[in-house]
Formats: sequence, structure tokens, C-alpha cells
Amino acid sequence: MKSMMLLLLAGGLIAATNAHADDADFLRSFQGSFAGNGTLKVSAKAPTVNISCTFKSGATATSLSLDGECRGLILMTREISADLKSTGRGYTGVYIGSRTGPAQLNGSRSGNALNLGIRWAKLVNGDRKAQLTVEKTSSDGMRLTVTDTDPETGKTMVTSRIDLRRTS
Repeated sequence: MKSMMLLLLAGGLIAATNAHADDADFLRSFQGSFAGNGTLKVSAKAPTVNISCTFKSGATATSLSLDGECRGLILMTREISADLKSTGRGYTGVYIGSRTGPAQLNGSRSGNALNLGIRWAKLVNGDRKAQLTVEKTSSDGMRLTVTDTDPETGKTMVTSRIDLRRTS
């Protein structure tokens, strides 16, 4: 019985190590420079604006840093960044780029995506909550999607979606 317990414990430790290695490879796959296009909706009632973005991504076995800039219309330019750290049980970090100030990120990985809850510094669309998905779409592609709840309908709406391709 004791040897069976040790075998089960060893199997669990190996699985945990493999999961950590898998997360490390996943995070490192975001390393590089990216460019692409997307859409932005600054509030539930605002019109959707087409944007073009460039990002540089730094990644280690336990962290991901996205630093970029998005442009829309003729005069609108906004610097955007997100810094994430793996906690072993999930991911935490900070998003900078919102008009309300730095936002807290907290979530987990599911397959090829990081699903992160956003806690805005101030009210946005009637509350301080939204969702950010950082999705690996191919070996050279990623998609950043922010969804929020429309305060009038209660339905989920996409407030930004950016499709990026690796440039180096």
C-alpha cells in the first residue's frame, strides 16, 4: 500500500512538472515582434474604430510582457502594455492602456489561450469588470480580445479584437 501511494505521488509530481514545462513553452512561443489590425470600441455606445497595432513581446518560462502601440483614425495613438506572471496556479498581472488607468489581470490558461479577468481602475460600461483573452492562433499569430457586458442589454460584446502576426 505504501509503495502504491509513493507511485501515485511520483506520478502527480511528474504531471505537475510536465504541465509547468508546457506552460513555459507556451509563454515563450509569444516571444518576438508582432503587427496587425483590429477593432476598438471605447464604450458600449461608441462607434467601432479600425486600428493598426505593433507589439514587442518578451517572454520567459514564467512571464509574458506585451508592449505596443495602436493607431486609429488619423490622430488617435495609444500605447498599450500587459505584464503577466505565472503563479503556478494561474496568471496575474497589469494592463496599461485604458483611459481609466492601470487595470489588474487575473486568470488561467485553457488550451492555446490565456483567459484573464480585467479589473479596471474606474467604472467602464457600468462596472469595473471585463475579460481579456490572449490566444495563440498559429505558430506566428496571436489574437487579443477584450469583451465586456453591455450595460443596457446585459449581453457580452467585443470591445476590442486585434489579430497580430509575427514580424521577427
